[in-house]
Amino acid sequence: MTTQSTHETSNEAASVALAEIPPVGPSGTSLLGTTLGWLSPKRVSALYVLALIIVVFSIWAPNTFPRTATIQQVLNGNAVIGMAALSIIVPLSARVFDLSFAYTMSLTGVTAAHFVAARDWPLTAAVLAALCVALVVGLINAVVVVVLRVDSLIGTLATGSIIQAFITFVTNEIPITDAKLFGGFSDLGQKQVLGLVLPVWYMLILAVVLWFALERTALGRRIYATGFNTEAARLTNIKTRRIQFCSLLVSALIAGWAGISLAAVLGSGSPTAGTPYLLPAFAAAFLGATQITPGRFNARGALLGVITLGAGTTGLSLATAPAWSSNVFTGVVLITSLAVTTVQRKPRLQTSRWRARLGREREGRAR
Repeated sequence: MTTQSTHETSNEAASVALAEIPPVGPSGTSLLGTTLGWLSPKRVSALYVLALIIVVFSIWAPNTFPRTATIQQVLNGNAVIGMAALSIIVPLSARVFDLSFAYTMSLTGVTAAHFVAARDWPLTAAVLAALCVALVVGLINAVVVVVLRVDSLIGTLATGSIIQAFITFVTNEIPITDAKLFGGFSDLGQKQVLGLVLPVWYMLILAVVLWFALERTALGRRIYATGFNTEAARLTNIKTRRIQFCSLLVSALIAGWAGISLAAVLGSGSPTAGTPYLLPAFAAAFLGATQITPGRFNARGALLGVITLGAGTTGLSLATAPAWSSNVFTGVVLITSLAVTTVQRKPRLQTSRWRARLGREREGRAR
């Protein structure tokens, strides 16, 4: 009887952790039905917001906005934001916040620039050293959050504060500039391919890798199961703590590469270069969680969010709107997307909590 009860508990938990995950694509029995499903406002509302932005700014700034150069400006100017948003997709999917990613960007940019300019290291060695530093930050975050069980919001914010203090101590808030940073190093962020700078291609490659890993692999389903209901996922023998631990490592590594790319774009190692990307990256990530596969964080949705936000802020700039207007726009989008994401996840979370409690009760009876 005990074995049977335990088996029932495991099955119940499995149904909670895996069946809750939203489907990847829309259901439809015909090509037209499938197409309409993909274009449903419930799935790609940001696409319609983007269309509205294009119409509004084409009327508001007809001489500057409706141009091919604007498309390049949106993509080139928001590629680093895109990489920053992608860096937090994995931990958010596993229900972990990483507020230190922006400071990690600053740290890796300064580190790479320092080794190239001051130490005269080869570009490859400097980049690898900076990525190793990013991994160390990720390891510290993982120990603080997963091992010491400090709330991820507080723990990673504290880590970020320490990182910023360390950067200030080393650099005295003076950017690292040198002629050695021009050429191979700056090409990492400024060289163009097909009219787009390399960071745009980095962003697209990262998005494809994360899309495949999260939505087409068993590991991705485990990550989503951990994020939707950590307790239910644990009852199915999913290594939830290991997944959250590794998610912070992945976040730091991607943020590190984004920071190196940003330093290459700027042609210098700025001690505060990554800080302005904190809000836009989270806005894009949460907006992306309402797109494509509503209710869960996904790479394709994040890209759509980045482009939508980028089009809005670029339009405001071209329309000579006040400088503060872009921050208002980003803040409104973040609040709205957070509200929508919460509404989309609430029914599943309520059901999963009830089922998880039922599973714990059965597990107690089995013992």
